Amino acid sequence: MADADDSNWDITITSSQRLLDLGLEEVWRFRDLIKLLAHRNYMVNYRQTVLGPLWYVISPLMTTAVFTVVFGVIGAMPTDGVPPVLFYISGVVLWSNFSSNLTSTSDVFVANMGLFGKVYFPRLTIPIATVLTNLITLAVQIAVFSLVYLIAAYFGARVRPSLWVLCLPLLFAASITMAVGVGLLVSALTTRYRDLTSMLGTVLQLWMYATPVFYPLSQIPERWRLLVALNPVSTIVELFRLVALGEGTVSFYSVVISSTVIVVVFLSGLVLFRRAEMNAADTV
Repeated sequence: MADADDSNWDITITSSQRLLDLGLEEVWRFRDLIKLLAHRNYMVNYRQTVLGPLWYVISPLMTTAVFTVVFGVIGAMPTDGVPPVLFYISGVVLWSNFSSNLTSTSDVFVANMGLFGKVYFPRLTIPIATVLTNLITLAVQIAVFSLVYLIAAYFGARVRPSLWVLCLPLLFAASITMAVGVGLLVSALTTRYRDLTSMLGTVLQLWMYATPVFYPLSQIPERWRLLVALNPVSTIVELFRLVALGEGTVSFYSVVISSTVIVVVFLSGLVLFRRAEMNAADTV
């Protein structure tokens, strides 16, 4: 006798779909596959490596040290009264997570076409599994930031955290949402325009310079700040510094603008990704 739940696994694959048919219910049914893919990503990344997960700790510390010397000592870049090490590592942790999520979700079709051509499963499981894997990196780097924070506070650094620090998970969720939205857009477009993958590295470098990772937003003239808010990562970085360190340049309007951009980009990425997956096998 057939299992009563077997009907839930009947999938009809068609060449057309409704505009807002995101297939989230189908993705939920494949949650076990997501777990397996996340575990595979982790093992592939750190199998046969010397440092392994220890690189999660070394990378932000090395980058922070370079930023502190180059921009803090040589460039004498202001940090709005925040100790330079804390100022730079806060930007590094957020930007590192954003860029890694964007990069790893931007080539879903190209990198996995061999697998997609053999078996059907919801293509969204790949970027979701990637994000879950990157959460491990984020957790370790947040722990590194917390340790540096406590050491700096112990030696008398001027930091003024607020109760809004409890909302930090929302900031990281917003950063991940923006990164995945852009990544899905790029992934969908690369099925037709393969050179976008080569351009992404340069775009990310320029994007970092447009984000207050190693300089405070207070250095930007006030008349340009609402325009800067069109880059949601800028608002997220400043909010993080404001609630964790007590210094940050944020306005209500910048939060509204950045939140709107995140929602629009994420939904656009989902819709375009779902439309691209129907013809990806023929176009890649």
